[in-house]
Amino acid sequence: MARLASAGILLYRQRGATLEVFLVHPGGPFWKNKDEGAWSIPKGEAEPGAELLETALREFREETGTQASGDFTALAPLKQKSGKLVHAWALRGDLDAETLVSSTFEMEWPPRSEKMQRFPEVDRGAWLTPDEARRKIVAGQRGFIDQLQALFAPV
Repeated sequence: MARLASAGILLYRQRGATLEVFLVHPGGPFWKNKDEGAWSIPKGEAEPGAELLETALREFREETGTQASGDFTALAPLKQKSGKLVHAWALRGDLDAETLVSSTFEMEWPPRSEKMQRFPEVDRGAWLTPDEARRKIVAGQRGFIDQLQALFAPV
């Protein structure tokens, strides 16, 4: 069955006149040496019939160890190359990237070794300027950065 939707939170903050966004780097051996084009908003797959904002909140908590709360601004969903839609909400907030605590997953590693190893879903997080974030984030999510910046553009 095809994955239909993911949901996540684009956390942002203002540092003086500078806008920053919080992105996470996926954990596990496949992503270990990948940086540019590998980062993401904290997000995850929605179960069929699930409330998407609730999914986004759950995934944010699982991937950061922090409960998100506040005034959420829905962003326009983005269609990924795979055909999956990613739904996101912008949220003003702050968290210490150094204290990020992620849930884990288990997989056979190395392949065909019959050894199961546990890895964090997210191995690190970082606050980035929009320009830095555009370089780091997976291509299909760059539009979220653009949408957030449009919210701050002078009228």
